[in-house]
Amino acid sequence: MAAVAGVDSSTQSCKIVVCDAGTGEVLRRGRAPHPEGTEVAPEEWWRALCAAGEGLLDGVAAVAVAGQQHGLVAVDERGRTVRDALLWNDTRSAAAAGRLVAELGGPDAWAAATGTVPVAAITAAKLRWLADHEPANADRTASVMLPHDWLTWRLRGGAEAEAEPVTDRGDASGTGYWAPAEGRYRPDLLRLAFRGRAPRLPRVLGPRDAAGRTPGGALVAAGTGDNMAAALGLDIGDGDAVVSLGTSGTAFARSARPTADPSGAVAGFADATGRFLPLVCTLNAARVMSSAARMLGTDLPGLERLARRAAPGAGGLVLLPYLGGERMPDLPGAAGSLHGMRVANTTPENLARAAVEGMLCGLADALDRLRARGVRTGRVLLTGGAARSPLVGELAAQVFGAPVTVPEPDEYVALGAARQAAWALDGGAEPPAWRTAGAVEIPAPDDGGAAGAAVRAAYAEARRALHGV
Repeated sequence: MAAVAGVDSSTQSCKIVVCDAGTGEVLRRGRAPHPEGTEVAPEEWWRALCAAGEGLLDGVAAVAVAGQQHGLVAVDERGRTVRDALLWNDTRSAAAAGRLVAELGGPDAWAAATGTVPVAAITAAKLRWLADHEPANADRTASVMLPHDWLTWRLRGGAEAEAEPVTDRGDASGTGYWAPAEGRYRPDLLRLAFRGRAPRLPRVLGPRDAAGRTPGGALVAAGTGDNMAAALGLDIGDGDAVVSLGTSGTAFARSARPTADPSGAVAGFADATGRFLPLVCTLNAARVMSSAARMLGTDLPGLERLARRAAPGAGGLVLLPYLGGERMPDLPGAAGSLHGMRVANTTPENLARAAVEGMLCGLADALDRLRARGVRTGRVLLTGGAARSPLVGELAAQVFGAPVTVPEPDEYVALGAARQAAWALDGGAEPPAWRTAGAVEIPAPDDGGAAGAAVRAAYAEARRALHGV
């Protein structure tokens, strides 16, 4: 059976899985790091892909790239990058996002137009920042791509091969100038964002379309954004909600209908199957735990041991985990803060527990935002690096007040990309049916959710007191 490859080009690293196209069995894996920071030279992504794929991609029949969403890759007429890419977590475009919202007529106008109200992460806001702060670079920009678009273009030979830049509806839906409900670009919004400039945009492919071939002859699928690929890798169905605890936190669900949220909390994305993927993102998830562990002079297993020795509610200690600003609620300039400190509760155990509970309270709020937009969320799947901690799963069920499914840890973004590559290869009506991984089922709390409700109430009180939201 043919082998296919899936690439996960994330904020932190490039991960590649090679799978059997028929069954999804993972045959081999590779990984290489990315530089830290909120702006990165795209060539670093290419170097990481080549390093992770060295000897790994030989003989694959098809490949697909899933990339971090929203990042701005601006290139000139010769296909050279104009400047380092601005990543999704670069918050310098927060003020630009606010101006864009006002200029179109407010949040309702944006929600109706694109399903998403611009915040700092959205590509349109980054274009406005570039136009206002680096007008010479804006003038040189002939084409705009997203990270996955750029890597898909490079896989096909890039400028040297005169490859046409392409994207997919999932990643395009996070730009702020593509309308998921209509399935088309909004050139007027692109010009609004870029102060009248109209650079070329990638052609939007269908979910199972092929972008072309590598110089070696492998089929290159459309690719997609990382969250869309994760949904494909997890094979979620209607009503399934996913809470992912990676560098950022996300809560998303598959929906047959597009969504529009004037509050800006729910991004009305498309998915990688022709459906929709309403999503709420927080900037702070797993790094809340790693930061707390560092502060306590321990590692993640040590943090878990400490947190287990504390009672629910951490003795009244509440952590608002806005370590890098926050996206939901929209507080780009916020910092993390510790509330409710008393002589009796300032212990390592309570601080460890407050870190985990604070991280999860932000995601519980995200699930509530999805439900408020009419998105059905039945089963909750918990994924991402932090989900590997047994304690996190247990506390998630408590804080969410619901049973939680923790799939077997794996690289679901890369697996979703590989599944998309297999789909492009066989051309079927739906993605190939691959074997699903095992999972741990954590039941809802015995107390009917009382302890979790108390934790969330304390968190909400602290958030309102400091930030008014």
